[in-house]
Amino acid sequence: MSVSASEPLSESDALEALRIPLTGYCYRLLGSSADADDAVQETLIRAYTRFDSFDPGRGRLSTWVHAIATNICLDMLRSARRRMLVWEGPVSTGFDPDAVVPADRWLDPVADARVLDPADRVVRRESVRLAFVAALQHLPPRQRAVLVLREVLAFSAAETATMLEVSPAAVNSALQRARTTLAAVRRSPTDPLDPDDPDDRELVRRYVAAFENHDVDALAALLCEDAESGMPPIAWRLSGRDLVVAVFAAGEACRGDRLVPVRMNGSVGFGQYRPDIDGVLRPFALLAIEARSGLIARQVTYLGSGDRFAEFGLSAIFRAPTDEFSPSGS
Repeated sequence: MSVSASEPLSESDALEALRIPLTGYCYRLLGSSADADDAVQETLIRAYTRFDSFDPGRGRLSTWVHAIATNICLDMLRSARRRMLVWEGPVSTGFDPDAVVPADRWLDPVADARVLDPADRVVRRESVRLAFVAALQHLPPRQRAVLVLREVLAFSAAETATMLEVSPAAVNSALQRARTTLAAVRRSPTDPLDPDDPDDRELVRRYVAAFENHDVDALAALLCEDAESGMPPIAWRLSGRDLVVAVFAAGEACRGDRLVPVRMNGSVGFGQYRPDIDGVLRPFALLAIEARSGLIARQVTYLGSGDRFAEFGLSAIFRAPTDEFSPSGS
């Protein structure tokens, strides 16, 4: 039975309606999709059990719940090490499968549908891009929370001060320091790929064709001169188009693989399927790409992420998209 607009939501429904923005908030702070899920679940449990203490006369439900989430995330970050992108590791030319960095050191991808409300996708997608979330990890946890609350989620200085139990002046000071640090650590800019932009759709189509056909020349034509490639959790990074192309040309492991576009971190990524011993295409890895000036600037293959395909709306066995470019996870 549908609920009319005039009927108030139940406590559980009102809290559940905040799941997506809460997941986006926790993901930005923690840099981990799984940790964000844990934080959100604990937030909703605490909020539900303490709902009698919420006073709508003193502020919005969203402010009250985000305060709970903030405390949970700050507690989690006390013992956490900074998560990073593959670009922050050393450049290497040799592939050593034993050179594995612990999973809790890598920033991992997230499906847009889990962190962005459809109405906010265009406005806020920049704030979940891998490069931005990685830059956030350089901030002290409380500065990180202040910047996201103020500049991404648009809470007021007074609301943010209430959440962190500090003064508005302290919030403004932390925000200024966070902005300064963020400007210093952010790498050269890349462009988010827009699934609804014809030029970006064409770039993605050509990339998929080059990858699936193992077309070395076609791939080379799509890469920036300073293109980079990596494969977390292995500490391996290639820098420069010539090296990326040479490794692609020399390897046979990707022959027969297929890619399905998904909406990932405010841009476009892929689910990579690989044939099993019976030739059935099954989930292998998530693949993220970033562009610059109409060319691919970075590509990251997240090894061992085949068990996350459902989060991105991907099937357990390869199914061709219904058209040339039909990103899932939307």
